[in-house]
Amino acid sequence: MKNDKIKLFLVDDDVVFLKLLEIEFLQHADFEIETYITGELCLASLSHNPDVIILDYLLDGIDKTAMNGILTLDKIKAYNPDIPVVMLSAQDKIEVAIDCMHHRAFDYVVKSETAFLRLQKIITTIFKYKKMEKELNWYMKRM
Repeated sequence: MKNDKIKLFLVDDDVVFLKLLEIEFLQHADFEIETYITGELCLASLSHNPDVIILDYLLDGIDKTAMNGILTLDKIKAYNPDIPVVMLSAQDKIEVAIDCMHHRAFDYVVKSETAFLRLQKIITTIFKYKKMEKELNWYMKRM
């Protein structure tokens, strides 16, 4: 039987927020979730082929020398440019969001009470795009 669960990587140095996010996703949909507290640990596990990565912007709460979210994002995109990465940050600054988009993030979400709902909507959008892309590829091969 093929595993149809969406594989989600959650990467955040705030372990409490990370656990809350994991619980929210597990309660609301059929996800396979891997959590990481550093970008380095996430990068070491990219061979697990995540469908989506939700990545914290700063990532230096536990280890001040840890790789930040933007550098992690760049390395994820170098490994596989097709993995959608949604950046997450407590910073509500437009410059931060623009910076993330310049580095090819799929979207940017500010940590708040509504963050989980936004993330859910974004993941739904990502899979609508992927489905349309597959259908288009199938159609193009038939022409």
